[in-house]
Amino acid sequence: MPDAAPAGQHTLRRHNSALVLRTVLDTSGISRAAIAAHTGLAKATVSSLVDRLIAAGLVTETGQVVRSGRGRRSTGLAVSPTGPHGLGVEIGVDYLATCLVDLTGQVHDHRVRPGDNRDRPAARVLASAVRAINAALRDARVPIGGIGIAVPGLVDADSGLLRVAPNLGWRELDVVAEIAPRLDRPELPIVVGNEADYAAAAELGAMADARDFIFVSGEIGIGAGLVVDGKPYRGVRGFGGEIGHITVDPAGPLCGCGARGCLEPLAGLDAIMRTAGLPAEEPLGTLVYRLTDGDATALRAVRDAGRWLGIALASVVNMVDVPCVVLGGSYAELAPWLSDPIAAELRRRVVGAAWSPVRIVRATLGGAAAVRGAAAAPVRAIIADPDAYQAS
Repeated sequence: MPDAAPAGQHTLRRHNSALVLRTVLDTSGISRAAIAAHTGLAKATVSSLVDRLIAAGLVTETGQVVRSGRGRRSTGLAVSPTGPHGLGVEIGVDYLATCLVDLTGQVHDHRVRPGDNRDRPAARVLASAVRAINAALRDARVPIGGIGIAVPGLVDADSGLLRVAPNLGWRELDVVAEIAPRLDRPELPIVVGNEADYAAAAELGAMADARDFIFVSGEIGIGAGLVVDGKPYRGVRGFGGEIGHITVDPAGPLCGCGARGCLEPLAGLDAIMRTAGLPAEEPLGTLVYRLTDGDATALRAVRDAGRWLGIALASVVNMVDVPCVVLGGSYAELAPWLSDPIAAELRRRVVGAAWSPVRIVRATLGGAAAVRGAAAAPVRAIIADPDAYQAS
């Protein structure tokens, strides 16, 4: 027999508290009576839950709601702009970034600290991350409800361990254990995730017309996030989306992962810059300037990268049947020149392309997507279980 037990009063309250908060978030200005009508909860229950949410700083009253007809006016409700924020951290190959995200998804205090992390020991990079987090905590004028950390590697969904980050040379690293004890607020909950997965989740919230897509982010490495039916799909163990390590040319160059012919050393930003005749540390704007100016070498470098990207993306689309490719990271800036060669390979290689062409769009959030997604992760946790935040 199943080992299930009936839901207790506390479990029901947690569920109902989350239901009320989500309703307020979805319908700003809604009244208590309208929440009761929308959710089916008793008015007394809604009133009690709203009072608790207000006391926790999650919900605020917006003033009286204008209504037609006779009767007493109601008070509108909205999520509090000064409620708990998520603090996002992105540990990139050549930068560290932080930002805050509020309960509505708005971004505040976005900071980027350039610096090559490839040749630095993990302990030094994480020490820099601790300093960046503590600076953001000290400067915050709002409560912080949790920290999300985006990393360029495989994160085990069960343990939270960073199994490998090829472009940083990191293996088997417990990021939370290394960072948490050194924070000014060590009690804050911390979650760690893959940067492309977080970026895809952030783009999902920013794009109104896309619920099924593959987000591909080009930096030093190449990562991807898959979104199906409006939900990020990370794989059973959290290892999905490693499109940079799809083999596109078995005789190709050696990759940082140890295999040969992966997409990353052929279409990553370092490869594009090198083929365009530019140093890897040159700003991306220099390449964009040359492309805009019609430089033949730069155009050929990006066109070749687009061809390799199209070959890899066609394999993904044939497998999972998503209708849209979103170009993020540096690829978003290169989209005007990448899109045509990618589209050509998709038309040639995607079996269903004749009946359902794959759309290619430019990401809306640019290079800030991953850190925004990381910051939104603890916010989503609060919205899903406000009682847990109230008890913390």
